[in-house]
Amino acid sequence: MPRKISTQSLAIALAIALMVIVTRGHHFASIDFLPSASYAAFFIAGYYLRSTLMFVALLALCAGLDMAAVTWGGVSNFCVTPAYGFLLPAYGTMWLAGRWIANNTTWALSSLFKLTGVVVVAAAIAELFSSGGFYFFGGRYPDPTLVEFVPRLVKYFPKQLEAIAFWVVVALIAHVVFGLAKRSVRENA
Repeated sequence: MPRKISTQSLAIALAIALMVIVTRGHHFASIDFLPSASYAAFFIAGYYLRSTLMFVALLALCAGLDMAAVTWGGVSNFCVTPAYGFLLPAYGTMWLAGRWIANNTTWALSSLFKLTGVVVVAAAIAELFSSGGFYFFGGRYPDPTLVEFVPRLVKYFPKQLEAIAFWVVVALIAHVVFGLAKRSVRENA
């Protein structure tokens, strides 16, 4: 029997979907001043939602947005190559990292170091899958070499990490605010 989705899980799923829709580059709803939420969305969804069905739904949302942007939005299809499939292990890495951290930390201040380390390591692995897959298997670069790839990684990874950190901090703040509000309601009831 399928598990019933709680109102809280549904609200979190909708918030994550909205983050992705609003920030996934170059489509009708893009807000240029917000960093892409894609990697962070998978991490946050892994932490809170954990269901494989939610992972698949988030993958479908991202792919659908990309397809719509290329098909109807006039966005270049430069990134749509056979290497597009490397996004699966990239996003999967972030999802699994979110699930792992949910099962292996507490909401203590000291856990921030563990959270930070997991986010950085997962982001690095995801970036290797995504950027490395595109660079080496996308067919856009003739004769790709590791010597040429490393400077590209050094150039683009910090910006990706910054975007992930931004959204994880937003989620952390939201978690604390909603937790305090929930506690206050219970105490005043």
